[in-house]
Formats: sequence, C-alpha cells, structure tokens
Amino acid sequence: MDNLVTLQPAPVVQAPYEGPLDVRAASLRDVSGILQLINTFAAKGIMLPRTEFEMAENIRDFVVIGDSERLAACGALHIYSPTAAEIRSLAVDPAWQAHGLGRKIVSALERDAASLGLSSLFAFTYVEGFFGKLGYQVVDRGMLPSKAWKDCLRCPKFQACDEIAMLKTLG
Repeated sequence: MDNLVTLQPAPVVQAPYEGPLDVRAASLRDVSGILQLINTFAAKGIMLPRTEFEMAENIRDFVVIGDSERLAACGALHIYSPTAAEIRSLAVDPAWQAHGLGRKIVSALERDAASLGLSSLFAFTYVEGFFGKLGYQVVDRGMLPSKAWKDCLRCPKFQACDEIAMLKTLG
C-alpha cells in the first residue's frame, strides 16, 4: 500500500480568448491591453517598451483582435512618407501564437496601406520567416526612410542592433 499513487484530476484549461477572432480598429479602451501585450515582449528584449502616452497618441495606427476584457493580438501601421509605412508593435499573446492571428493583423494593415496608396511597407523583426512567408524581403537598413530610425535612438540595442529589416512592395 505504500506504493499507491493518488491521481489528481487534470487542471481545467481555460480558453485564452473566446469570441470572434476578427481584426478591428483599436480604441482608447484598448490602450491597457495593447500595453500589456507589447510590454510583455519588451521585458524579454524583443520589442521596445511603450508608454500609455505613446499608445494614446498613436491609437489610430493600431488594429487589434480581442474584446473589452482581453486582447489576443495587436499591430500598428505607422506612416513615414506618402509612399512608405512601417508595420510595428506586432504582438500576439503567447497562448494564441501559431493560430494565424499575426497573419490576420498584417493582412489588415496591408489592406489599410493599399487603401491609402502606399507603395511599400517595412518592418524590423526577429521573425524573418514569418514576414518572409508574407512576401517581405530582407533589405539593408539604409534603404528605409531615415525617420524610421527615431525609435532606434532610444533602443538599448542601438549600437548593436540585431533586428532584421524587411520590405514589401505593394502591388
């Protein structure tokens, strides 16, 4: 009897998000959820941290997937010139990665860029394969608008940046 093992019931696994997984424009109510997504990755050195002020100031750049309780993904289209914009702050809750949400966010941002008449999109990323599957090509940073470097100036990795610059020409 000393070798008897007591089995514990399996923990109940709660779905990370329930509801339609549709992309929508972000609103000011989403600021805290966007900050939580972005700053979780920023704490790991994968993204730049953002502040509540920055989010409120740039909320119109963002699209999200989620509801008023929790966001599953976010991303922004930041315009730098009449022809070029950056896809940035792309973040997917780890519980929802590999479910196509990043692709949905990028597709929505690309449609927005095309509707504005932009001819190219770029991104700085650590996930070359993801953007490569979406038609982005690795490029030299010097090909990108110089204004894109303004965020780089406050990055702790500025002198030894290891992000990959990727570019997509819109048809």
